Amino acid sequence: MSRHTRRSVVKLAGASIAAAAVPAVASAEETSTSDWTVAETPVDGTLHDVRYTATNPHAVGAGGVLIERTAAGWETVFRGGPTGNGNGLYGAAVTDDGERLWFVGNSGAVGEYDVTTGNLIDRSKPTGASNQFNSVAVTGPAGDADVYVVDDSGLVYYSFDNGEEGTWNYLTPGSGSGIPAVEFYGARAGTLIDTNGTVFGTDDGPTWEAFGIENADTTFAGLDADAPDDATVVGGGGSLYVYDGVEWRSDRIAEAGLKDVVTSDAGGVAVGGSGTVVGRDDGAWGVVDTPSGQNLRAVAAFDGARDYAVGASGTVLER
Repeated sequence: MSRHTRRSVVKLAGASIAAAAVPAVASAEETSTSDWTVAETPVDGTLHDVRYTATNPHAVGAGGVLIERTAAGWETVFRGGPTGNGNGLYGAAVTDDGERLWFVGNSGAVGEYDVTTGNLIDRSKPTGASNQFNSVAVTGPAGDADVYVVDDSGLVYYSFDNGEEGTWNYLTPGSGSGIPAVEFYGARAGTLIDTNGTVFGTDDGPTWEAFGIENADTTFAGLDADAPDDATVVGGGGSLYVYDGVEWRSDRIAEAGLKDVVTSDAGGVAVGGSGTVVGRDDGAWGVVDTPSGQNLRAVAAFDGARDYAVGASGTVLER
């Protein structure tokens, strides 16, 4: 049963771009066991993103579904997305206080969900756009957030007034290649990647400048950005790129393509095709054994009591 109400309503100076030679993939002997387990979920469509919130972790996916990890397990919050039309949801983000979950998807779908009250606000089709939105980033508190949405046509839509109608603008930071991911680590400082092998940074929100990656012979898919000098990008062929403020270093950490990555002082986790999970421990990345062969799309780690990876056929892995 649904538990909500509905109403409509960097510049990085001095950075040299260099990629180290790509090492070999970890051998089978280097694959380690793990404590990831498969959780039961109420959906069978693909889950595309998962986020911690002020209440519980939430995941979004096909058919506009939102599910929540309660003490009793994963439960459906709603289906159909912010418009009720069933548009798939591909990306999610939370306000700084964790009280509002924003999500985006097909046909210009944009929604703002209050995890404390269950209220859902439809913010769809900013500037009238009905493109496929892939990712969203928000900064600031509930009700007073800056919102950034990226799409398959290389556009960034942004609002500095909590996504209210009439407050959106848009720009094209690159060549028009699709943008699969955007992340912000400051009030108006963030990073995005496109499918043409380019990484862009901003320190004011509307102005984006490229800072890599030369000779990146892969399609980027996932991003974790924690500072102007701390970014990690993953993509096809198990590729991983790490930026330290001076140069990019490259690695190949898996056989399967990777879709998402999270890093912190506690370590790192990347996920991808065929149930691939790669963990970073003591600075080294290694593939870990998992109980699922489903393609994984997103991961949330290090910010809660459990870590989560989500993907095809309603798959949720927990540890």
